[in-house]
Amino acid sequence: MILVNGHPTDAVDARDRGLAYGDGVFRTLRMHAGQPLWWRDHYAKLAADCAALMLDCPDEAGLRAEVCRVAAAAEGVTKIILTRGVGARGYAPPQGQAATRIVLSAPLPAHAQTDAPDDVVARWCTLRLARQPRLAGIKHLNRLENVLARAEWDDPAIAEGLLCDDTGAVIGGVMSNLLAVKDGELHTPDVSECGVAGVARTRLLRAAARRGIPVHVGRLMPAAILAADEVMICNSVIGVRRVARLDDSTWSPAGWTGILKTALYEDVD
Repeated sequence: MILVNGHPTDAVDARDRGLAYGDGVFRTLRMHAGQPLWWRDHYAKLAADCAALMLDCPDEAGLRAEVCRVAAAAEGVTKIILTRGVGARGYAPPQGQAATRIVLSAPLPAHAQTDAPDDVVARWCTLRLARQPRLAGIKHLNRLENVLARAEWDDPAIAEGLLCDDTGAVIGGVMSNLLAVKDGELHTPDVSECGVAGVARTRLLRAAARRGIPVHVGRLMPAAILAADEVMICNSVIGVRRVARLDDSTWSPAGWTGILKTALYEDVD
């Protein structure tokens, strides 16, 4: 089911700024029995991303009602897309223009099913992310870098590609955030200059601090990833998955994927 501004339809105005410029933000939520997991975190991130782009964020109760409406009582994925709405040609943001709100549902993909393997295969991408602190961390609609990076492989055995920025520092996955554990300490790349600060990453960092696991958010080079005891990816749809192989590098389980998977689902709302 698809709702556009609260009405069942699959049509959006061709002049919409989301289509023309990627002028908007989105969230992707996992649904359980028709209810969104981690709603408070997702809405807080949506509101923060809207504020960063000077977009009006929808009312929380009304938006949640639409999320549940499109999902019915099913397991699956719901996506929220907010754009600056319809505007005249040109980059200048229109004044007083109503936003476009799209809420749509989709089945849970095979790789996110509860019985999907915890272990995944990944590769290094050749594309380099451009640094732009003004947009860093935001899940905005302009995802061309991710599209081009994902086009680098068509091997169904490879679940994810890892991305570096233009200085060679590791930022994360094409569709996920990256985690690495070394000597009992959790490391994740800094996304203050590029990349997305995902809700699953936020929840894991919060849970790690609660459990007394030392956390380091900073600049990570590929050598640090390869030297880790365990490497993982995470997002709101798949949860936590262990990277068993990255190109020619392999890791044996070190137990951290299970620990973090449990921590991720604490404090579910």
